[in-house]
Amino acid sequence: MEVIADPFMSYLQVELPLGLEALELPCQEKRVGLVIVDEENGFCTVGAGNLAPKESSKAITHMVNQTDHLAKQFSARSWPILATLDTHEIDKPEHPFPPHCIVGTGEENLVPELAWLENDPNATLMRKDCINPFVGAIRDDGSNLFIDWIRDNKIQQILVVGICTDICVLDLVVTALSARNHGILKPLEDVFVYSEGCATYDLPNDVAKTIPKALPHPQGLTHYMGLYFAKSRGGHVVNKVTFSESAQ
Repeated sequence: MEVIADPFMSYLQVELPLGLEALELPCQEKRVGLVIVDEENGFCTVGAGNLAPKESSKAITHMVNQTDHLAKQFSARSWPILATLDTHEIDKPEHPFPPHCIVGTGEENLVPELAWLENDPNATLMRKDCINPFVGAIRDDGSNLFIDWIRDNKIQQILVVGICTDICVLDLVVTALSARNHGILKPLEDVFVYSEGCATYDLPNDVAKTIPKALPHPQGLTHYMGLYFAKSRGGHVVNKVTFSESAQ
C-alpha cells in the first residue's frame, strides 16, 4: 500500500496499525474464490458518469491491474470468480448518491481490462441495485446468489478486491463475516481483503464544500479506514498475494 506523506495518515498508521499479511494460495489447502466488487465503468473509467473519476487515478488504475492479474491466475486454475456490478433502473434512485450505473448507459459494465470475464467459464457476474453486495444478491424469490455461489462451489475462503474500499467492499466483508458467524454462509471460514486490489474515490474538503450535502472523502485516508474496519470485524487484510507451484 502506498505510503502517504500526511501527518494524519502517519498518526493512523501508528495508532491503528493494520498488521498487513502476505497470502499464499491455496491457503491451508482450502477452496478459495475471488470476489471482485464493482470494477465497472461508472466507478472506474474517467468521465463515465456522475460517480466516475474526473481524471486519471493511480489508485484505481493500480486496483484494476492487480485485479486483472489475480483474476487470470484464478481462471487459469479453474477457481471460482464472482464479479458484482452496481446496476440501477433510472426510476429507482439510491440515496444519497446521484444517478449512476443506469441500465443501458454502459456505466454498469465491467471496465475494458476485465471485460474478458463476461465469457470466462469460471466467472459469475452478479448485478446488484444497492450498496451492499450481499443484500443486492437477494433474488425476487428470497434466495441469495452470493450464498448459493459460496455453497455450490464449496468455498471456504474468499479473497475480496474492488471499489470502494470503505463502502461496497466494506459492506460485503462485514456482512459476509456476520453471515458466517450466524451460520448461514457455510462452508465459508475466512475473508481476505487485498489492499492493493482495492481503491476508493477522492473528494477533497474544499471541493466537497461546493457540492450540496456532500461529505469530504480523502482517498488515502478513507481507503485505509475501510481496510481497518474490515480487519476490526474479523477479516484478514493482505498486501501481497502469491500462488504456490502446486496450485497450477
